[in-house]
Amino acid sequence: MRIAIIGGGGWGLALAKLLNENNHHVLVWEYNPTYLELLKNTHSNPNLLKDVQLPDSIGYTSSFTELAEADPEIIILATPAQFVRKTVQSAPASLWLSPRLQAIVNVAKGIEEGSLLTLDAVLQEVLPKHLHPLICALSGPSHAEEVARGVPTTVVIAGSNDELLKSLQDVFSNAYFRVYRSDDLIGVEIGGAVKNIIAVAAGIVRGLGFGDNTIGALLTRGIVEISRLGLAMHAHPDTFLGLSGIGDLITTATSPHSRNRYVGVEIGKGRKLPDIIAEMSMVAEGVATTRSVHFLAIKLGVEMPIVHQVYQILFEAKDPAIAITELMTRELKAE
Repeated sequence: MRIAIIGGGGWGLALAKLLNENNHHVLVWEYNPTYLELLKNTHSNPNLLKDVQLPDSIGYTSSFTELAEADPEIIILATPAQFVRKTVQSAPASLWLSPRLQAIVNVAKGIEEGSLLTLDAVLQEVLPKHLHPLICALSGPSHAEEVARGVPTTVVIAGSNDELLKSLQDVFSNAYFRVYRSDDLIGVEIGGAVKNIIAVAAGIVRGLGFGDNTIGALLTRGIVEISRLGLAMHAHPDTFLGLSGIGDLITTATSPHSRNRYVGVEIGKGRKLPDIIAEMSMVAEGVATTRSVHFLAIKLGVEMPIVHQVYQILFEAKDPAIAITELMTRELKAE
């Protein structure tokens, strides 16, 4: 199949390699001219995927016109969550109106600032209505660094059309990348977005020097908060026991690959958020999503004490140690 990937970050490139190995024709759109030249000349980007050589047959472009002329059957959106709307609106209508287009797969994880929308809802706002059944989300515990090296990985793809999901399972799956399917698009989006906030919290806990007991408690109560928000948005409760829920949460909150966890660790050590962000080459989605989910929870009347404390630490300069104390001394209740 002809597949266009919008976004040549670590995840976009890891998926390009995977799909190329699955014998699909892949063209990657990348806006950063330095990264684009690096990809064209060396078929690698060590800034994002260290020691990973990409197949020569993957194409790269910064032209949406060229991307549209390739007439892709599948478009994968791999830009950071906060750029999804702008990126889609910047592309020519011809990219989205091809009769050959079969699927639009979002792989970013976040809640849009301002609108407080999940990314599938953002896409429904900016794309023609006849394309809405093509919108899917791929999520789960899947660090790009490991997928690019062929480390066994399982994920879930969600959407409204079961036959399309079955087809996409075949497109993505191979001996090291196994794809399940789900009809709970909202739940998969919520799980993928909010786990990044809990991963920031997990990093803060480590940065403060606390141990495994604290992490275990944090992840357990974290999935409760994720589930509360998901259920308030009419997601399926079982989704949060799956790959895009507890699976992605455990991986992101405990892995040294996690950018969100890294931000939290540095915050816990006493560093300031702007200084941490300034030195990072990739986006930590959980930072912007913390602000979005904080206000979304207030809007929906959902109790999310961990999220609210992370918000105060990141954006109101609250002392992380005080935040932990406040969480531990809340009113006692049944589990």
